[in-house]
Amino acid sequence: MLDGGLATELEARGHDLRDELWSARVLRDDPAAVEGVHAAYFEAGADVAITSSYQATDAHLVRLSVELAQRARDRVKPGGLVVGSVGPYAAVLADGSEYTGDYGDTGDETIADTQRARLHELVAAGADAIAFETIPNAGEAAIAAALLRELPGVEAWVSFCCRDGEHLSDGTRIDDAIRGAGDGPVAFGINCTPPQHVESLLVLARSATDRPIVVYPNHGRAWEEATYTWSGDGVDCLQPSLVARWRAHGAAAVGGCCGIGPAAIAELARVEIPADVEPSAHGAERLT
Repeated sequence: MLDGGLATELEARGHDLRDELWSARVLRDDPAAVEGVHAAYFEAGADVAITSSYQATDAHLVRLSVELAQRARDRVKPGGLVVGSVGPYAAVLADGSEYTGDYGDTGDETIADTQRARLHELVAAGADAIAFETIPNAGEAAIAAALLRELPGVEAWVSFCCRDGEHLSDGTRIDDAIRGAGDGPVAFGINCTPPQHVESLLVLARSATDRPIVVYPNHGRAWEEATYTWSGDGVDCLQPSLVARWRAHGAAAVGGCCGIGPAAIAELARVEIPADVEPSAHGAERLT
């Protein structure tokens, strides 16, 4: 069981995240609040805390993000895992390109240099594993895989942000992106993607890899960049029957991203999700 949206719970506790630094501002200004959110997810039943370093590049803050998650883990759930978050390169630009995957003429080496520094800080701080998460394009996934090959023994997943039931934000099919990433990651994933797209994405992902797949969708609403708000219809909890189908399609770990808070994680943790449910044909039909 993964945790849920860190920023979601920070906002629920009264923090204003309408800032270019997003949750990294709270990491800087109120680290106790970040530790408190990690603790809340462990108390809700999560086995994994993903650090608040998604948008952080400052070495001190990146290391602090691991320390805060470790302290919450040690206090609430000894034996839990702390996974260091490396958000997409464009997240540090705060220019909206993280939602489209269109990085313009940004060179691969520029992306690699930025992400390498963040990766090394998380590893040095003692993160149990790394999450290259919300990756919107295939090129950055391949870069992440290459960086991992520089650090043998470091376990990590590469998790994609997708715009529909087949494609990453930049239009690449998820199975092609997984094949392009090669053998660097020990797992792949789908995150910050509406839950209605997950099943068919899992079908495609499983056709491209036999490695574990992690799933942590958002609530299905649309992000309004100009106002830093969400709009439209969505869900506040993930239905156990839906999660059971994801498990049947190969999801090894499940949690939530934006809009999925501790109550939703607690609800899933209370329900035994069978792993032997027959996969729904719906995902496969959507691909034909």
